Amino acid sequence: MNVHPSAIVHPSAQLGSKVTVGPFSLIGEHVELGEGTELMSHVVIDGHTRIGKGNRIYPFTTIGLAPQDLKYRGELTRVEIGDNNSIRECVTIHRGTAEGDGVTQVGSHNLLMAYVHIAHDCKVGNYVIMANGASLAGHIEIQDHATVGPFCGIHQFTRIGAYSFLGGFSAVNVDILPYSKTTAPRPLGVYGANKLGLDRRGLSADDIKELEAAFRLLTRSKLNTTQALEAIEAKGFQSPHVKALVDFIKTSERGVAK
Repeated sequence: MNVHPSAIVHPSAQLGSKVTVGPFSLIGEHVELGEGTELMSHVVIDGHTRIGKGNRIYPFTTIGLAPQDLKYRGELTRVEIGDNNSIRECVTIHRGTAEGDGVTQVGSHNLLMAYVHIAHDCKVGNYVIMANGASLAGHIEIQDHATVGPFCGIHQFTRIGAYSFLGGFSAVNVDILPYSKTTAPRPLGVYGANKLGLDRRGLSADDIKELEAAFRLLTRSKLNTTQALEAIEAKGFQSPHVKALVDFIKTSERGVAK
């Protein structure tokens, strides 16, 4: 370990091998840091927080502090973060609440840009990009490979679907369709499949073609959502990604942006 003399690390904190704790950082009693994780400087990690291997955490980030929920009364809740994340300057990630799942989760290989906020009980998947100033209220799910643009504000209990692209300054109070390209200002507009992003993520040409056809039925036909889903299923698409899109809509509790 490489712990700067000005850092304060609680004796009960668990630090793996090759962990670096930079100047003026504070590590609490119940914190676990995995092998090779680096805290650059002025980083505060507290609460029951477990962070995996190979993460790089930039200055003035705070992780594991109490949630900004007036109902919180100091219950034992947690933050869990995976491996190989880049967590940039001034990011805040708060621990969960007893009324939620009790845990805020961030997966692996994510890029959280400066001033991102992840509130209590959120679930952020893998390979997610959140641009500067994007903010999640409580109980939000961001699925794998999603991109959230700068200064987006996302309402409690909404979902951002896998492989979706959400444009900057979007105010989101409904679920964002997986594989979609969606942007604001209000009302949110869905501009079909996120074709360029899907290609970069390695989806096949056939998968993208079928997703584009499904989005045409969802967003460009005169069918309502129920009719569009029936039409998509009647087409007999073979792509598992089309099935995932249909299942996402069927399980939505807040409705979806179209």
